[in-house]
Amino acid sequence: MGGFGIILKMLKRKRVFKTNSPKWPRVIIKLALFSLLLFLFFAFSIFILFAKDLPRPEVFEERHLAQPTKIFDRSGKVLLYTIFGEERREPVKLEDLPDYLIKAVLAAEDAKFYEHHGVDLKGILRAILIDLKLKKPVYGGSTISQQLIRSTFLTREKTIKRKVREVILTLELERRYSKDQILEWYLNQIPFGPNIYGVEAAAQDFFNKSAKEVTLEEAAVLAAVIRAPSYYYPFSEHRKELLERKDYVLKRMLEEGFVSQEEYQQALKKEIQFVETPITIKAPHFVFYVRDYLFKKYGENFLKENGLRVYTTLDWEFQHELEVIVKEEAERIKRYNAHNISLVAIDPNTGQILAMIGSKDYFGEPYPKDCTPGVNCLFEPKVNVAVFGAGQQPGSAFKPFVYATAFEKGYSENDKVLDELTNFGKWGGKYYIPQNYDGKFRGWVTLKQALAQSLNVPSVKVLLYFAGIEDSIETAKKFGITTLNKPASFYGPSLVLGGGEVKLLDITSAYGVFATEGLRNPPTTILKIEDPKGRIIEENKPSPLRVERVDVCKKINDILSDNDARAPMFGKNSPLYFPNHFVAAKTGTTNSFRDAWTIGYSKNIVIGVWVGNNNNAPMKKVPAVTIAGPIWHRAMEEALKRWP
Repeated sequence: MGGFGIILKMLKRKRVFKTNSPKWPRVIIKLALFSLLLFLFFAFSIFILFAKDLPRPEVFEERHLAQPTKIFDRSGKVLLYTIFGEERREPVKLEDLPDYLIKAVLAAEDAKFYEHHGVDLKGILRAILIDLKLKKPVYGGSTISQQLIRSTFLTREKTIKRKVREVILTLELERRYSKDQILEWYLNQIPFGPNIYGVEAAAQDFFNKSAKEVTLEEAAVLAAVIRAPSYYYPFSEHRKELLERKDYVLKRMLEEGFVSQEEYQQALKKEIQFVETPITIKAPHFVFYVRDYLFKKYGENFLKENGLRVYTTLDWEFQHELEVIVKEEAERIKRYNAHNISLVAIDPNTGQILAMIGSKDYFGEPYPKDCTPGVNCLFEPKVNVAVFGAGQQPGSAFKPFVYATAFEKGYSENDKVLDELTNFGKWGGKYYIPQNYDGKFRGWVTLKQALAQSLNVPSVKVLLYFAGIEDSIETAKKFGITTLNKPASFYGPSLVLGGGEVKLLDITSAYGVFATEGLRNPPTTILKIEDPKGRIIEENKPSPLRVERVDVCKKINDILSDNDARAPMFGKNSPLYFPNHFVAAKTGTTNSFRDAWTIGYSKNIVIGVWVGNNNNAPMKKVPAVTIAGPIWHRAMEEALKRWP
């Protein structure tokens, strides 16, 4: 009978009124009003109960959406890598999105979005009927505004309390903000798969393009994923179902008048080209070197959430050309039992690293396949030898620092030493009797001849009698070598022949001091870093420090660039020679043939190349000019096209 009928019956028993009384309509009206007030009271009570502690809708304006940090090359146009956390998101303005992408989302999720006030009762009823007919949840009933509220503030639990709270917040959201603003928030927040949030990140991940560049059929794919992102994620086993739903979205667009019949038919026929490797990285060894620096300075979580734009010193086009060269040369050096290459290129006038190749192929397989990384692998792809090598000795590539020390002390390139078999006494419990590479002795030679031809016996004499071991170590340190931290007695006379371990990045940067005639610019990877609003929070500007006299550097430059002076040992047309260009160069081969180096420079660039094996296994007994020289020559040739 209902509450109103019971009240009426009670009133009759108490003879409050008679049904034939002329007053009864007024009584009924009063009772109806009373019942209405009672209902409103209960409804308001429920509203207060469920609305208790509801979040404020203005949180949308205040909240911080996690944004990834992007690492670019020096041009700012080439994205090298993206650092993101649990939410990979790329915010985009609604006005920057193509109209058919917006309409695809509306057709799939809320075609009447611009007509209702947040809650579409007809849409909910229609969705229920369609889903019952299809026997599966295809058509959603929640509006875009409700979905936004639910994903931001509420759980997905199906309770009356949650639904009431959702409706209240949705109505308040619609009252406060425009439809376009709500839709923009929605398109930047909704998930599209593992860690992927927003249409921009999804477009990049699925199609390797910006959301503003997607085609109609690609827009339909993006809209199709929204309903169940974990299920419809393109790189899962449900791609077939995704493409079926894509066709459904296109059909909905046709039904809503968002596309013409012709556009619909053409979009159905076009094949979707997904990117099969969603996450990409360029110059990985360099990028991870930069990332380590950023993590230490700013913290990993900060970088994952605060959308920094990092402009690095890397020249991507140059880097790419060198990567091609290194991969080609990697095949050649196998004949010498050499299985890895590392290369660094630096602008000596700024210290900016223009290219860094930590191994011949970051994405390659360890060699041999059954090796144990860090123990017996001839090649380990992920190890950045340029920075984290296993202790490479520079061989004769260290000699210029010793000769520079001698020149500092007043010796001249024309001073002479005797090249003959010499016993330098006991060092480390053994007699030290070095040999020249070719086994020959030349008698009296000038310091210029000794360095240009890389003669070992004269160089040891320059170290012991002219330069001094301790002072030579200090010269190397002020030039930028960071690894010579043991007492001079530990190295002994073998220091000049590369007895101390160095890093490729350090020694390449150190050679840059000769190129600048005594000015040191420490190697750097960052040009500037901006926050999401374009404000500069870090910027590196060259601040050179004079560490050597100009006249000393000019003497070294003259010797290392004199092709005639080195010809007796290297020949007239060695890989070190560049006619019509000032190019200075030096090779280095360790006595055990574990490391082969070539390092050289012009006025505008210095390039260092190391060849060897990750486990320090010896190569064939071939000089560095033969193994590393051709790689360096090709790299320098490419550099001189850009920086003559």
